[in-house]
Amino acid sequence: MPLLEVRDLVKHFPIRKGLLGREAGRVRAVDGVSFDLDAGEALGLVGESGCGKTTTGRCLLRLIEPTSGAVRFLEQDWLALSRAQLRPQRKHLQLIFQDPYGSLNPRLNVGEAIAEPMIVHGLADRAGALERAGALLERVGLKREHLGNYPHQFSGGQRQRVGIARALALEPKLIVCDEPVSALDVSVQAQVLNLLSELQRERGMAYLFISHDLAVVAHLCRRVAVMYLGEIVETGPTDAVLARPLHPYTQALLSAVPGAGGTRITLEGDPPSPLEPSTAARFTGRFPRHAAAFLGAELTLREAAPGHFVRCARLDVLNDLADADAVDGHRSTVALS
Repeated sequence: MPLLEVRDLVKHFPIRKGLLGREAGRVRAVDGVSFDLDAGEALGLVGESGCGKTTTGRCLLRLIEPTSGAVRFLEQDWLALSRAQLRPQRKHLQLIFQDPYGSLNPRLNVGEAIAEPMIVHGLADRAGALERAGALLERVGLKREHLGNYPHQFSGGQRQRVGIARALALEPKLIVCDEPVSALDVSVQAQVLNLLSELQRERGMAYLFISHDLAVVAHLCRRVAVMYLGEIVETGPTDAVLARPLHPYTQALLSAVPGAGGTRITLEGDPPSPLEPSTAARFTGRFPRHAAAFLGAELTLREAAPGHFVRCARLDVLNDLADADAVDGHRSTVALS
């Protein structure tokens, strides 16, 4: 039984106009996303800004309520829980924010920030929570003496380590990592990624790792799901997807990674409107070379190899084009760590 099961998750944001606030349309931020996540596994959710990956993570946490869909976490119907029922369960599902500057309360020192969740959930009294907060700071590479310091006294990388310590305080089963290294220098990114990897091995936690950087995902995640305009267009083992990307959007993302090699792919035309439902046109217009792969049958996730799925109508067309690119030497790849 997976730790987390997501089925047909949908989040639409209504657009209201006029004095009466009538609904004039809906932004389809997340439009039918499905995936599973096992205990102790790291799944990378990647895509460009605005594709819906952060909204997906926030729906899972119920920081925003989904429009429809089903989420099972720890064998519970997560979306059916009332607010009162959800509160004690939140300790099992935590979040590391993207912005290490805005995610910490400037009025609390880091000891109070880390200890507060433990006190709220009744896991320790104030003295015990502060003692554990000091141990957590040491585990993430800071010093116990930093307990009394305030967020403005830390660098960006140190603040993100405080955010990780706070997420660990309740010993969660799953952590949603919302681009946790995108605001950090490259050298600090590597340190934080190594820390996350070590913590996963030690504690057996699962990660939903949200990022726009496939190279970062390759470092941490064994599986990856690629999002485009609110839907997953390719998913599978990270090494398989990065070695043989089949969807043209995945190929374009890979070509943008510095040092990936191959030919830089520039998407054609204007981005499709997020107000319109998913059709073949959102792919044929931006990927004319691959247009035949999205015509003539239902668009759905089709299995290209064991565990490797691609959203298309004709998988044979994508396979033929990928083979041709491999022969011509145009395929971009990312080295796996």
